[in-house]
Amino acid sequence: MSTLLYRVGKTAFSKPATFIIGWVLILGIVISMISINGIHISSEMKIEGTESQKVLDQLAKELPAASGGQGSVVFKAPDNERLDTPERLAAMMKGVNEVYGLDKVINPADYAAEAGNSGAQAEMAQNAQATDMAQSAATTPPPYGPLMVDGVPVPGMLISSDGSIALFQFQFTIEQSAITQDVFDSVIQSVMTVEQGTNIKVLPGETLKTVSIGVGSAEIVGLVIAVIVLLITLGSVVAAGLPLITALLGVAIGVGGAFSISKFIEMPSVTSVLALMVGLAVGIDYALFIVNRQRRMIIDQGLSAKEATARAIGTSGSAVFFAGLTVIIALCGMLVIGLTFLSTMALVAAATVLINVFVALTLLPALLGLVGERICSAKAREKSAKHPKAASNGVADRWVKFVIKNRWATIIAIIVILGFAATPISKMEMGIPGASSANLDTTARQSYDDISEGFGEGFNGPLILVAEPNQSSAKVTPELLGGLVMELQGQNNVAQVTPLGMTEDLAIFSLIPKTGPNDNLTKTLVTDLRAADSSIAQTYDVKLGVTGLTAVNIDMSAKLAQVFPIYVGIIILLSLIILLLVFRSIIVPIKATIGFLLSILATFGITTAVFQWGWLHSLFGFDTGGPLLSFMPIIVTGILYGLAMDYQVFLVSSMRESYVHGQRGTESVVHGYNQVSRVVVAAAVIMVSVFAGFIFTDDVMIKQIGFTLAVGILIDAFIIRMGLVPAIMAIFGDKAWALPKWLDRILPNLDVEGEKLIASLNAEEHANTKSGLK
Repeated sequence: MSTLLYRVGKTAFSKPATFIIGWVLILGIVISMISINGIHISSEMKIEGTESQKVLDQLAKELPAASGGQGSVVFKAPDNERLDTPERLAAMMKGVNEVYGLDKVINPADYAAEAGNSGAQAEMAQNAQATDMAQSAATTPPPYGPLMVDGVPVPGMLISSDGSIALFQFQFTIEQSAITQDVFDSVIQSVMTVEQGTNIKVLPGETLKTVSIGVGSAEIVGLVIAVIVLLITLGSVVAAGLPLITALLGVAIGVGGAFSISKFIEMPSVTSVLALMVGLAVGIDYALFIVNRQRRMIIDQGLSAKEATARAIGTSGSAVFFAGLTVIIALCGMLVIGLTFLSTMALVAAATVLINVFVALTLLPALLGLVGERICSAKAREKSAKHPKAASNGVADRWVKFVIKNRWATIIAIIVILGFAATPISKMEMGIPGASSANLDTTARQSYDDISEGFGEGFNGPLILVAEPNQSSAKVTPELLGGLVMELQGQNNVAQVTPLGMTEDLAIFSLIPKTGPNDNLTKTLVTDLRAADSSIAQTYDVKLGVTGLTAVNIDMSAKLAQVFPIYVGIIILLSLIILLLVFRSIIVPIKATIGFLLSILATFGITTAVFQWGWLHSLFGFDTGGPLLSFMPIIVTGILYGLAMDYQVFLVSSMRESYVHGQRGTESVVHGYNQVSRVVVAAAVIMVSVFAGFIFTDDVMIKQIGFTLAVGILIDAFIIRMGLVPAIMAIFGDKAWALPKWLDRILPNLDVEGEKLIASLNAEEHANTKSGLK
């Protein structure tokens, strides 16, 4: 491997134009494909195989009008005033009618117009009768009622008993996850007209926006910090610019390539953000590692820029290749989850990482060829010549020697501290952070609180129920419809049941729980309703299906929690095999995996304490704790595992290289640590800065992802890799590289440290010297 990469590096340095033009052509092809096919992204995130999605699919097939998403808008009167004055009623009616006139919004008047002799009129009467029966069955009258205009109830409108708050609920013709932001914007624009001249406050609900993770100024700030850290680490504007150039090009090709085929493959809107985050992270890391190695060879060994580049690609390039492979495995492990949107995100991010690896191994040495000897200033060379041992007297050297001297105390302290940090994970709750945990000054939170105050918290997360007779010969009758409504109304934690329609084969209801969308009692209610042995199912011989945005979120959280251990097990097993091949050691892969597990558990524990329990919430810019984003652990684990193994490969491969080249015991640990610790610290600081920028955005989901990634890298790089790794390596010493003889015989020698390469180069140099003497 190292010999092959050495040749690639030398060729790219000697013929930079060929490689640079090649990559520019690839970028040109991507841009051309985007201009031809356009960019097509979707906010749809179907959770295949879940009960809620099965019900949605059934409704879309048998009764499409009932399968659409739901929206809500709150109208609030000024303090101590009412909404039901003639002027305000007229304004609200105008806004409501505009919404009902929009495309992709169901207008109840259309059903009334179609009634005639079709039987719809009779069905509407049956629904009204069933609703009356349910209300009479309720133990206490609700603190709200229908909004009346001229004695006629307004479809979809409720008003609180004191007349201060009105709730407008309506339904779209398509699933919630498939609704685009322009549809939501049309609804919001229509209802906002109600505010004009009425002093009514209009609060669109949380569901009137797409779920997406955007890119903003935080990334710009992160890149600025990256430039500063690169300048400090490499000490040259030219050297600092190369990692940024290669990383940005790799991301442009990876993300752009995904966009170029988005016409043919459904591309969730969050896909590009994940690929961007991972691509920038590994792209900067890999190029920084190689450039630093090249500069060290020039300064410390006096090599020419050409020879130093070839050797850096041959040695550090091998580590980059296998580090990239572990990231790709971690991302592709998401495929086992079986969710299309996560699989797409994983594949695009993995492809971006692969491109960044190839860019680092081919384009970077070509750019170094253009720079030539200018990569190191004369001042840096002179300083090294006068003080060749200065590097060993720095902070890194003193730190690693302190850790090695106090190895057992270091290990125990790290385990205790991270173990304590991980304790909140036992109370971690997964869900979709929404309006209930939004900041108090946001429209979404105010809408949520007003709905809870005027109608009950459950109105923020209505459920859609579908009742289907178990026997194919049985039919849905008005009597069955009315009985089901009354039975449902009598269940625990049910505030209101409203029939939405019926066919011969199924009946559809809207059910409002008494508790909010993320409440555990709501989850229990969904589970109880679905139970095949429930009293309703047994009494009426029906199967109850539950869907709606609340049920979808509950199912997604449950499915992801179920497959998460499988996902972690797969990526750990595969990466253990790769690390075994790379380091030809059993202890090193096991140590790396244990260290990662400690860091990820502590990371999720701290995230739970901050975002669920609300610790230090004002510091991070949010007001109320709430559930953790359900698919965040999967995404974060994949990214953190990949980056952790990057740092592991960079650090330990340097220690092994020192061992291979003759240093023994703790000497190889100290020397290897001193060689790359500065680069690992620099890479970690860059990534922490980039991800930390996400913490201070407005969206709580983005906050959680940014915070978790920043904390995870902070713990893994600075505590695990900089502390635990050298301590454990010092305990085992040379035995860390021991390998059973039978395993040594069957494992291929990948020569990641460049042992064969250096031996070959030394032999060639010796032969040339001997020939010259003759």
